[in-house]
Amino acid sequence: MSRSKKSDEFELEVGGEPYVWRLQRQPQWSSDLAERRGMAIAVRHRDGQREAILEFPAGKEPKFGVRQLQPSQIPMELVATAIASGLEAGWEPFSRGKPVAIAVDEAGR
Repeated sequence: MSRSKKSDEFELEVGGEPYVWRLQRQPQWSSDLAERRGMAIAVRHRDGQREAILEFPAGKEPKFGVRQLQPSQIPMELVATAIASGLEAGWEPFSRGKPVAIAVDEAGR
């Protein structure tokens, strides 16, 4: 795991290709009070243009007073699996356009 120029971005190799990822969203409550949203990771190919937002399920409710999730706490294997799933789902990192949102499960699939 190496850091890129921005301190909050990390580099990761998946299938021999270099990707850069960052924590886009912490797990949080939604505007609908009864719903929680899971973390989201923004990913792009180091040489690509189009970003993918990989959205994870909310999971169980955190205990009161728990610290916020830090990017360094996210397992690299989870991020790599999620990137591979995004590619399988049709994300084209070298195409142009808006970021594509892809929902993955808690294992990144």
